[in-house]
Amino acid sequence: MFNKSNSDKEELANIRKELAHKNELIDKLAGDLSMAHEELIFQKEERGKRAAELGIANKELLFQDEEKEKRATELGIANIELAFQDQEKEKRAAELVIADIELKHQNKEKEKREIVNKELEALNYSAKLASQYSRSLIEASLDPLVTINVEGKITDVNEALIKVTGVAREQLIGTDFANYSTESFRAKEAYRQVFEKGFVADYPLTIKHIKGNLTDVLYNASVYKDEEGHVLGVFAAARDVTKQKLSEANLNKSLKEISGYKRALDESSIVAITDKLGVIKYVNDNFCDISKYTREELLGQDHRIINSGYHSKQFMHDLWESITKAKIWRGEIKNKAKDGTMYWVDTTIVPFLNEQGVVYQYVSIRTDITAKKLLSQYSLSLIEASRDPLVTISPEGKIMDMNEAMVKVTGLSKEQLKGTDFKGYFTDPQKASEVYQEVFEKGFVADYPLTIKDHKLTDVLFNGSIYKDDRGNTLGAVIVARDITEQKKNEKEIIEAKVFAEMATTIAEEAKQKAEDAVKAKQQFLSNMSHEIRTPMNAIIGFTKVVLKTDLSVKQREYLQAIKVSGDALIVLINDILDLAKVDSGKMTFEARPFKMAESISSMLHLFETKIQEKNLKLIKEYDTNIPEVLLGDPVRLHQIILNLVSNALKFTNKGFIRVGVKLLEQDKDSVTINFSVTDTGIGIADYKLEKIFENFQQASSGTSRLYGGTGLGLAIVKQLVEAQKGSIIVKSELMKGSVFSFTLNFLKTHEESFVEKSTMEINTEIKNIRVLVVEDIALNQLLMKTLLDEFGFERDIASNSKIAIEKLEANTYDIILMDLQMPEMNGFEATEFIRNEMKSTIPIIALTADVTTSDVAKCVAVGMNDYIAKPVDERVLYSKIMELVRASNSEKLNKNLNVKGRDGIKHTNLTYLLQKTKSDKELMMEIISLYLEQTPSLIMTMKQSLRDKDWHALQVTAHKMIPSFSIVGIHKDFELMAKKIQDYSITQELTNEIQSMVNTLEEVCNQACLELNEEYNILKNQ
Repeated sequence: MFNKSNSDKEELANIRKELAHKNELIDKLAGDLSMAHEELIFQKEERGKRAAELGIANKELLFQDEEKEKRATELGIANIELAFQDQEKEKRAAELVIADIELKHQNKEKEKREIVNKELEALNYSAKLASQYSRSLIEASLDPLVTINVEGKITDVNEALIKVTGVAREQLIGTDFANYSTESFRAKEAYRQVFEKGFVADYPLTIKHIKGNLTDVLYNASVYKDEEGHVLGVFAAARDVTKQKLSEANLNKSLKEISGYKRALDESSIVAITDKLGVIKYVNDNFCDISKYTREELLGQDHRIINSGYHSKQFMHDLWESITKAKIWRGEIKNKAKDGTMYWVDTTIVPFLNEQGVVYQYVSIRTDITAKKLLSQYSLSLIEASRDPLVTISPEGKIMDMNEAMVKVTGLSKEQLKGTDFKGYFTDPQKASEVYQEVFEKGFVADYPLTIKDHKLTDVLFNGSIYKDDRGNTLGAVIVARDITEQKKNEKEIIEAKVFAEMATTIAEEAKQKAEDAVKAKQQFLSNMSHEIRTPMNAIIGFTKVVLKTDLSVKQREYLQAIKVSGDALIVLINDILDLAKVDSGKMTFEARPFKMAESISSMLHLFETKIQEKNLKLIKEYDTNIPEVLLGDPVRLHQIILNLVSNALKFTNKGFIRVGVKLLEQDKDSVTINFSVTDTGIGIADYKLEKIFENFQQASSGTSRLYGGTGLGLAIVKQLVEAQKGSIIVKSELMKGSVFSFTLNFLKTHEESFVEKSTMEINTEIKNIRVLVVEDIALNQLLMKTLLDEFGFERDIASNSKIAIEKLEANTYDIILMDLQMPEMNGFEATEFIRNEMKSTIPIIALTADVTTSDVAKCVAVGMNDYIAKPVDERVLYSKIMELVRASNSEKLNKNLNVKGRDGIKHTNLTYLLQKTKSDKELMMEIISLYLEQTPSLIMTMKQSLRDKDWHALQVTAHKMIPSFSIVGIHKDFELMAKKIQDYSITQELTNEIQSMVNTLEEVCNQACLELNEEYNILKNQ
């Protein structure tokens, strides 16, 4: 006995040494993981540096383009401002109503009110004229421009859009904007984003021409509003990038022009009201925007807050002298914004008089100086803003005005150019004559090539559009020449830049490949380590469970229990590390399948009931009943998250309660947002630890692992699982009072039925004499599987490799195969393929795998395996899966035998439901079928006799008795509903004339069902 005790101690010491050695391996594994992580970080930094260098080169190119496009952008702003002024004239008139209302109370100032009205009429006329000019500029644009109302319908277009669609203006207006894109859903998304955000920039679309031509464009758009801030519609500008994809400089220029259009659309009239001392009483949003002050900062201040100091004292004195004498003052003023920038406004100040004729307040109406100058001197400001040659010509082809670029390129002064023939300044006068003739014929011209006669013969592309007065009479045409000499020069620079970018991309891709190789190496290492560790652990934990079931002394049971606890802890550590590695490498996948949230949460919490009772804690579940019953998501990952959090709470809570809350935050027609919370009254977490609690291998204190156990990976896995599903998680805690972990996830709604989870706890069955073939090459694992299968009462056969297994299958009959994946000569995958493809066998196969980090699970399904079990094997899971697959296999065989059809070729019965309910018990099925065959004919006869006798009560009772049998033998639901109608009509004695035909139908169906069931009964009897 003494020797045996020493032997036990030595064995226990050896086991402890082996566990210590494995712990050292795990520490080394963690170090290797850390080094791999640092290597990945270094590679990401290197990749970032190269991307930064490429960014610097791109910025240099952008800077060069910005300098060239600055003046052109200013012209673009002026162009779109005029278009916008036409749409905003009603807004400005509405704002001036304030002045009109005040003037109504000034009966003695009728004469001055008439002056104001005349001023307004003059302003409206000027605005109308300006709108014609702006219209001509819009029509001259190469870019398709469109305005869209809030329903997505086109309200206006320019000639460029007509050209790219091939559809006339009248046909375009009123149609859906999305109809003219190759991807209408993307177009709808574009203007949905505009209404949602207020703008959209560089949105790629492809416009389709009615003849099939496609034009790639980048859309920039923003909303425009009325004076009350209500959105009226969208203005969108599309830059054709089909040809310009080869020229990044032109692309950047287009984007900047579109951006300028957007900013111009956001501008509007500027209105302020002051008292007689100039103290601000009211400002509108545009005043705030242009001055950079908030409304709160402006109210109560006088206008000196925006005084730039530019104007002389005499200028300001004359202004105040005029308005204090009740005279309307108009002029241009330079103001200073909050950030120090200067801006010009065209200002009209209207004094308001009280009943005594004394000034008591002033209303000032301002517009940007650009708009004012365009109203008064449109040609000078527009033409001079462009570096491209720009001219206005009369219908006779005479030059009316031009910019300095035209002066420079021709070498003649403005006085010399004015009144001369437009065609005379080009190498081909005939083609130049065709340009302006085409403008006046079609209303526009686009990309017309000409060569200007100068010292270097400048190649240009001409674009032009006519402009009209407010009566629709053509006044002339605006023609813009785009110098493409610089563009050709830039193309070479772009090619060189692209070569550099491609080189940088190659370097980045090489770095990426190295990083991916490192991750693959890490994953392979983890896969190998998983298999090597789990294989011996399978035997250790398995045999420990087996021995614990035998008669043991108290000390022996204590020692074995310690071994089991240590083994379970080691498996938890391995699972945590491998789960974390899967998340880090992006291998963690998430399903989207229907499941019942309430049932899923309840089932999961049942797992903790025993431990919670042992610690004398209270488990509280708070579930929001407004949550839809069935949702679409990944219940397994949800379980993993909540299990970790509840396990964590249970570990650190010794008194009080643990509360699990599930609350609906919001929902729409497609999805729901749900908040989950786990609250405990445990030891809590210090404030300085909260930021790091979700990091790998972090715990609340240095003694936590020693006192409570665990790897410190559970919360890290939880955080990554939540964030990988686009959710968020937070923690609140107070030392010695407890913690609250809460996370939020989105789930899709579904009308599908929930997936029924496979049972893993079923232990009773009527199936007897199950024969199992175990394919396993490791002797220790063979012994373990023999022991477990013997406990289940199953017959078992062992094959030490796949070739022996195939030989045994050819010679014997088995109900199921347990197949190890990692074996010499022929592995489990190859063996399964042979069984399925060569032997044509459908025998159920369960994979036994120690590798949980690779894609083995998917590969198992691909080669034809029915299920898999991870090592160490849980005996309950093993038993349950064997029973489930054997039962399903037997049911499938039985279904094939019971495929009996009626005489008319239509089978009225379906025994699937009966198979499930009887668990394929042949004797029980025969008994149920026999009862149906015995009762149904007499029920049919009673039903027919009751109808002849008009005994409605008897008819109702008979129909009621028949209804349950329909679902049992699988008769279609329609006939069950028919029987219910007979029952209802018998009770109410309504529609009695329809009962006869329904009784006849049921008689025919039930007679046919009896014939089918009689055949199926005989088949079962002879099996």
